Order: sequence, then C-alpha cells, then structure tokens
Amino acid sequence: MRKYAWIAALTVMVDQGTKWLCQGLEGSVTLLPGVLALTYAENTGMAFSLFSGRAWALGVVSAVCILVGWRILRRFRLGPLSRAAAMLMLGGALGNMIDRFLRGYVVDMFEVLFVEFAIFNVADAALTVGAVLIAASLLFCPDEWSEAQWKQQR
Repeated sequence: MRKYAWIAALTVMVDQGTKWLCQGLEGSVTLLPGVLALTYAENTGMAFSLFSGRAWALGVVSAVCILVGWRILRRFRLGPLSRAAAMLMLGGALGNMIDRFLRGYVVDMFEVLFVEFAIFNVADAALTVGAVLIAASLLFCPDEWSEAQWKQQR
C-alpha cells in the first residue's frame, strides 16, 4: 500500500488546492458551456447535504471510517487496481475530513450543467471513482483480493 500512498497524497493536495482557489469565487464561472461550471458552495452535511450542521460529528465519523477501512484493507494482499482505488478513496475521505475539522463545512465547486445534480469537489469525485474501481476489481479481478498470508497462518 505504501507504494501507492502518493495517490492519496496527490488527491488531498489537488482537493485542498482547488478548494483554496475557489474560496473567493462569487457567482458561477462556466468551464465547459452546457456541461460544467465552477460554483462555490459550503456543505455542512455529507452527500447531498444529508445531516447538515453536524460537521464536527461527520468529521469524527470520517476518521473512524478511514481507520476501519484501513484495518479491513490490511487483511488483503491487493492488486494494482484495488490499491489505486483504495488510495483514491482514502485521499477523498481525508480531503473532506480536513474541511470538516478546519472549516466546519466542506467546500464544493463543480456544478454539472446538463443534469440536475449536487455540486461536488475533487474529494467527492475521488471517492466515487475509487468506489467504482473497487467494485470493478471485485467483479472482474477477484484475484486482486487474496487474504494476506500472515492472516491465513493464524
């Protein structure tokens, strides 16, 4: 997993960097006409603003989920796709957790224009892509999920 840690670190850096760049954004800036815009939003909840106003509690829940997820993943000797997916999810979770603890809300900025959808950020995208890749690895590359030998010997 350490060899892939750069993916999580890069995800956090890009996430926090885009959030910092968008802090002073007023209104909306079209990036791709009819497709994507930058629109600054503060989300005190989680996905689709669920549990709004409970940023601190959600930060603690995020930290617990990261620790439990890490513990579970350590049971497996993951292949390259699974490792990359896990690191994307770790980076995304860390990026949003940092916001919850430091700001009291998560900064969102990407707005899809061609369909009614929630405004999201890099961390959200990393979590989503990571989850899809985990599912794909479980379905199409199940051999990437062999239990670590040291656990099998116990």
